[in-house]
Amino acid sequence: MQFSSYIICGTPRSGSTLLCTMLTETRVAGRPHSYFRQQDIAEWAQEWGVEPARDPDDAQFDRDYVAAMRRAGTDDTGTFGLRLMWVSVAEASRRLDNIAGDRADITARLEETFGPTLYIHLSRLDKVAQAVSLIRAQQSGLWHRNSDGTVLEGEETPRPVAYDGEHIGRIVKELEEDDACWADFFKSRGIDPLRLTYETMSADPQLALSKVLSALGKDPELAKAVRVGTAKLADGTSSEWTARFRKESGRLA
Repeated sequence: MQFSSYIICGTPRSGSTLLCTMLTETRVAGRPHSYFRQQDIAEWAQEWGVEPARDPDDAQFDRDYVAAMRRAGTDDTGTFGLRLMWVSVAEASRRLDNIAGDRADITARLEETFGPTLYIHLSRLDKVAQAVSLIRAQQSGLWHRNSDGTVLEGEETPRPVAYDGEHIGRIVKELEEDDACWADFFKSRGIDPLRLTYETMSADPQLALSKVLSALGKDPELAKAVRVGTAKLADGTSSEWTARFRKESGRLA
């Protein structure tokens, strides 16, 4: 099947920023971002010159916004890319239904908007390490560094962080629930996504990228020339928090 779009279906701190950056750098696979993240929509709209919404159900705003999204996410490559966290699925569905003027399954809406779609399920097997990474990013304000160590997203001077086992436990549960929701999403619709994990992608980013390119009908050899654009933030503190939580909770790796 020939795909004209793809959606990276993930959860926070699962390696999606690295994958999005590398896909963009191939120059054949669009420019994937979290365009349906509710907190960022006004900022994207301003960047694209889309008139602000008059009210939450402004269908004209949604039409203009999605049209601009399609141009930005395709980036003159012929392939549209989107990152979609589970928390944003309802937002995407609401806006696409609003444009159409009726309700339909989100997969039908996505396909009629962006064309035949490849679904990529990006998950992280170690949910404790994932929760620790998310909490540290939230506390410090530092979300991503470039491969050269400079700040890609977040605070130049990170704020202090503190261990909170109860918070880690809550986030682990939320991440597990989100992954379960994605699994049900695919199963209930008969979708067989391309499956990637943070762990295997971290071990060989170019290999993961080549699998995506191949699934999209692009030359997988392009992956060899793409640099790894982000640096891992996990350090000794991350390992200490992860080990401490496992000991306190009795949760094995």
